[in-house]
Amino acid sequence: MSSGATIKARRAILGPQATRWFGRGWLGLGYVFLYLPILALIIYSFNDSNIASVWGGFTLKWYGQLLQDREVVTGLWLSMQIAFVTACSSVLLGIFAAFALVKYKRFKGRTLFAGMVNAPLVMPEVIVGLSLLLMLVSMQRALGFPERGMLTIWLGHLLLGLAYATVVIGARLQDLPPQLEEAAMDLGAKPFQVFMLVTLPMIAQSLLSAWLLTFTLSLDDVVLSAFLSGPGATTLPLVIFSRARLGVSPSINAVATVIILVVSVGVILASVLIARQERRRAQEMAAAQRGG
Repeated sequence: MSSGATIKARRAILGPQATRWFGRGWLGLGYVFLYLPILALIIYSFNDSNIASVWGGFTLKWYGQLLQDREVVTGLWLSMQIAFVTACSSVLLGIFAAFALVKYKRFKGRTLFAGMVNAPLVMPEVIVGLSLLLMLVSMQRALGFPERGMLTIWLGHLLLGLAYATVVIGARLQDLPPQLEEAAMDLGAKPFQVFMLVTLPMIAQSLLSAWLLTFTLSLDDVVLSAFLSGPGATTLPLVIFSRARLGVSPSINAVATVIILVVSVGVILASVLIARQERRRAQEMAAAQRGG
């Protein structure tokens, strides 16, 4: 029996109301499975006990200790810097890569270029990190540059972020109606003007999505950072990972809660901005249709 027939048979037996509640129940279980561990982590970040799994009362002391923990503060600042630069550079290079793959269907080496852009998406990070480490060590021996640190971590994160940014931006470019760009060029606009005045506003949401995605990927990356970091350049995920191996403490929960808060605020602000842009675009299109 096909899946469509199975669904129809289930609806006939349970009825539409029961089927609706059945679907909502599975959706609710999925949300519980995904977010209950995060909620437990946030709750136990206020645990007064030194043992993370034993509740000892409510306290804020772990958050106060974070400001005095130089290793955590330094790691967080380094991670924020690398994530910001990675997100900006990934989106910038992702625009060029997506345009080359979407707008220019035929050029010499296109298949190789597409494969190289998409390879980090399917390649294990261990392999990527090891290959980058070998290349950078060889360069350092031959040229004396670069030293492993913030620059090398950024290069590794950029390689991964570029692949994700290209996919997100390219998907949006494929959905754009070419008639708008052609009309602008027919009216005398130059290619750069068409990009800035027509294309860029229409793909602005995908740029924001790609920026948030690459920022988050860089912020929580452990594997690439472990291969490419050097003395004095330890990101926050590496600090958390090294401490977690000795036993999870409430201070680690507090750090994770702060990161969750920062990412959540960023996602909410981006969602609000995207919703406003969608409403504004719908209003402008409606006004243009009425005027036409």
